[in-house]
Amino acid sequence: MASSRHEAHLRQDADRLADIFTVLQRCFLVRLSKDLARGNVSFPQYLLLGFLTQSGRLSMSDIAQRMGHTTAAATGLVDRLEKLGLASRIHAIEDRRKVFVQPTTKGVALVQSVRDDMATNLLKMMQALDAEEQKAWVRIYEKIIALCQNS
Repeated sequence: MASSRHEAHLRQDADRLADIFTVLQRCFLVRLSKDLARGNVSFPQYLLLGFLTQSGRLSMSDIAQRMGHTTAAATGLVDRLEKLGLASRIHAIEDRRKVFVQPTTKGVALVQSVRDDMATNLLKMMQALDAEEQKAWVRIYEKIIALCQNS
């Protein structure tokens, strides 16, 4: 009986967290979208640019896999980033058929600028918390990101 009550409370908490995540996503995405609109970059293009900046360079098949797209859809994203001067294609020396994509200096700068804006917004939120809550927030998110990366 206690176990089913615990599960019911856990479900209520999970439902509340789902509501909170939805609001937070909207809040962050709206701010992020405004930042991205300045550079005429879509959210999927920004995600790809983030992957490229983090990795240095990726093959077209790696891009498709990470983005959860077909290779054709990934090619379209890369085409648009290339036209904006945010990414460039390079051919592998050992096999010119193999194409890699890497961020340009301008692309890395855009990712850094958006990241800096995010950090500024998060700092404002963190200042509303006491020191213990701030540390708990970071600790909890580190656990969550570890779970996400391992699944």
